[in-house]
Amino acid sequence: MPETSRRGLLFGTAAVSAGALLTACTSNEPKKQPAADNQPAAPDDKPGKKVTIGFAGPQADHGWLNAINENAKSRAEKYSEVTLEITEGSNDTAAQIGQVQTLINKKVDVLVILPADGKALTQVGLQAMKAGIPVINLDRIFASPQAYRCWIGGDNYGMGLNAGNYIGEQLKDKKNAKVVELAGLDNLELTKQRSQGFADALKNYPNVKRVARQAADFTVESGQAKMAQLLQAQKQFDALWNHDDDQGVGALRAIQQAGRDDFLMVGGAGAKAAMDAIKADNSVLKATVLYPPTMAASAIDLARALGQGKGVGGMSELEIPASITLYSAVVTKDNVDEYLPTGFS
Repeated sequence: MPETSRRGLLFGTAAVSAGALLTACTSNEPKKQPAADNQPAAPDDKPGKKVTIGFAGPQADHGWLNAINENAKSRAEKYSEVTLEITEGSNDTAAQIGQVQTLINKKVDVLVILPADGKALTQVGLQAMKAGIPVINLDRIFASPQAYRCWIGGDNYGMGLNAGNYIGEQLKDKKNAKVVELAGLDNLELTKQRSQGFADALKNYPNVKRVARQAADFTVESGQAKMAQLLQAQKQFDALWNHDDDQGVGALRAIQQAGRDDFLMVGGAGAKAAMDAIKADNSVLKATVLYPPTMAASAIDLARALGQGKGVGGMSELEIPASITLYSAVVTKDNVDEYLPTGFS
């Protein structure tokens, strides 16, 4: 899958938990992040002045990307004073630039943009800001901080780190434990960050060694094919980390076809199918590390606050933050019921 159809470069600088948007949460284990359809409105849910938010999102060619669009729509519907001007999702940079320029010409109050390509859309972000329309840059970051008022997105390094620490804790008492990694597209910065976080976490567990790594491309078909290769090459290992729950569907098929159940599997992103399997506890899949699409709902909250000249509930500052990096929680059978509402199809 091309880079423009996936989550792009992430260089968030302020590691603020998603919980900070709604509560002053300082715990290392943030509270659950409800799905859009189940989200309570933010603490300041009394209608304020009318705000028109322009939303330019991605083409929904992946479960996570579809969830981004749905979270944005559902969140906006919770506010009677918010009008959402939404474009047709696109992975074509020229088309999306045109869509954003149309929203600028309509003089929307705030823009929320998940760019098909952050670098390519930087100029149109700058154009909006210069026109006095503040921009919430969602997930794939623009090349210049002048192109947005606030960036909000996921933590790819944190995904790998938390996956590695979870696996390390499960295997810490096992001598010469072996793990394998089913990564995403290697030409994406996000894949490199996830793998680096995973490698750094395993350094804390000298008895655990990564013995194999295979890159897939975030599809069911690639997950099945690449996992079959790993299984053939590695006759024995103790744990698998799969970067993406969509390709994890294929990986699980390959595992079942091979009749293997001698290791534990950790997924990534937080798909509903993965959470259902974790809850059922009838496969090797025991956990998934979140990359929450609820960030789109939070982006709408931030845009509303900007349009109404407000800060963020639970924070003392008069202004919204400049950058928010969401926490990558590990979902297991012990907490899956809390996170199931956030699972995406």
